[in-house]
Amino acid sequence: CVPLAQCLWCYTNNTCIDYPVRSILPPSSLCSLSNARWGVCWINFEALIIAIAVVAGLILVSITVCCCYCCYCRRRSRSRLDEEEEQLARKREERRLQSLQR
Repeated sequence: CVPLAQCLWCYTNNTCIDYPVRSILPPSSLCSLSNARWGVCWINFEALIIAIAVVAGLILVSITVCCCYCCYCRRRSRSRLDEEEEQLARKREERRLQSLQR
């Protein structure tokens, strides 16, 4: 049903319209989104837009989660390093005091 990539197939009147390149979505005056097909015949523009939005949303959410998790891990590892440094400093100070007492 879609012979060319430049073709926008409209099921309402079974015509192949040149895809309106200047606008991302075809205007409803040409063909409604639920009846418009582009690229493949089995998926309409509404479903394509919803699928792209869901995939883009999942990608954004996963990137956000990864960034937050990485920042949390860095903060946590820094606090652990700071605690270890404090413990080492305390032990050094205790050893120094013990050596002074001797």
